[in-house]
Amino acid sequence: MLKYSIRGENIEVTSAIRDYVQKKLNKLEKYFEDTSNSTAHVNLKVYSDKTAKVEVTIPLPYLVLRAEETSPDMYASVDLVTDKLERQIRKYKTKINRKSREKGFKGLDVAEAAVEKSEAAKSDKKFDIVRTKRFLLKPMDSEEAVLQMDMLGHNFFIYEDAETNGINIVYRRKDGRYGLIEASDE
Repeated sequence: MLKYSIRGENIEVTSAIRDYVQKKLNKLEKYFEDTSNSTAHVNLKVYSDKTAKVEVTIPLPYLVLRAEETSPDMYASVDLVTDKLERQIRKYKTKINRKSREKGFKGLDVAEAAVEKSEAAKSDKKFDIVRTKRFLLKPMDSEEAVLQMDMLGHNFFIYEDAETNGINIVYRRKDGRYGLIEASDE
């Protein structure tokens, strides 16, 4: 059974909303063999113009699902985001070979760096790591990595190559096509 972490911004998360979110997201469990160790992170927001935004991230052992939707109604936003997640799952399931998902994976720490600019430090550039992410690398091919990158809405994706066991990066180029960076010891 999927676990839930539901929080609201500018909205009280009532039991009715919580139950509705859980009921809708529970329908996604039919696509997976085991979700017992997974937590759906749901963020509900209401803006001053009365629009409602729902953001959902579900890290699974072989896939990270992420979607967000905005509409005038919170319940409609939940429906839209659930539909979007279901489309992502179907797309993933049709394109990925099951055998590649049965292989093991290893962990890697990845840091996102940001440049902090201030008037006092203009001549002395300062690089502060403002956020660190840790995730598990899964063996896959470049096609699956591009699919994962697109599903997450990112511009790059780091993965372990299933054939070479090397660490690779796929990225979206300015012309809309994709690039591949292969790490090498040589």
